[in-house]
Amino acid sequence: MRTKSYAVIASLVLASLLSGCASQANKDPLEGLNRGVYKFNDTADKAVIKPIAGAYKAVLPSPVRSGVSNFFNNLGTFVSVINNLLQFKIDNAMSEAGRFVINSTFGVAGLIDVASKDGIERHPEDFGQTLGYWGVGNGAYLVLPFLGPSTLRDTGGLVVDTLAFDPISYVDNPRTRNQARVLNLIDKRSQYLPASDLLDDAALDPYAFMRDAYLQRRANQINDNVSVDNDDDDDLPEPNVNGDKK
Repeated sequence: MRTKSYAVIASLVLASLLSGCASQANKDPLEGLNRGVYKFNDTADKAVIKPIAGAYKAVLPSPVRSGVSNFFNNLGTFVSVINNLLQFKIDNAMSEAGRFVINSTFGVAGLIDVASKDGIERHPEDFGQTLGYWGVGNGAYLVLPFLGPSTLRDTGGLVVDTLAFDPISYVDNPRTRNQARVLNLIDKRSQYLPASDLLDDAALDPYAFMRDAYLQRRANQINDNVSVDNDDDDDLPEPNVNGDKK
């Protein structure tokens, strides 16, 4: 537990110190390194991950895959509850908490998304969004091995979410915990099989396309899905004490 606490604190400090490393004029100062990691990820994906995800999709019937996706999405709801609270979005936090309780009980441990069928809206938030909401800039764009697009801020947020907020991290058995994470990765990859083929065929530079799409998407998420023109969210309005955008 102490090791997790140290890792969380280190991630917060890292995100704060490095948030200003990239300016709007140079959102990708680590492009050489990032392109190398991107190429590694692309090779590993085509050689290993994509075939496994394809087999997973081919072998398991759709209701089973939906149950797996719903289960992990329900666990992610717990992360959203905490991050909505950290942003003082109380109504959204209560909505997410309601989804978690309903799906964990009536939805058989989250295997069935009963809350969505009842029309309860999702309000997903992660710690990277929380940091951005409170004024921490993107920092440099960063491609993570196997995980793909991120930024220095979002990488720190990912560490915090994974170690501190994600229920899977509190599973005592390391083998079970690792198997759960691998299954979650394969399930998510299987959902993007058609999109990855389209990206390779349509984009002249898939790396640049993915980078720009990721940065724009994160800016919109931090701004509560209100479209913004800039690629970096450093200049987004700061929240007031009531949790509303100025």
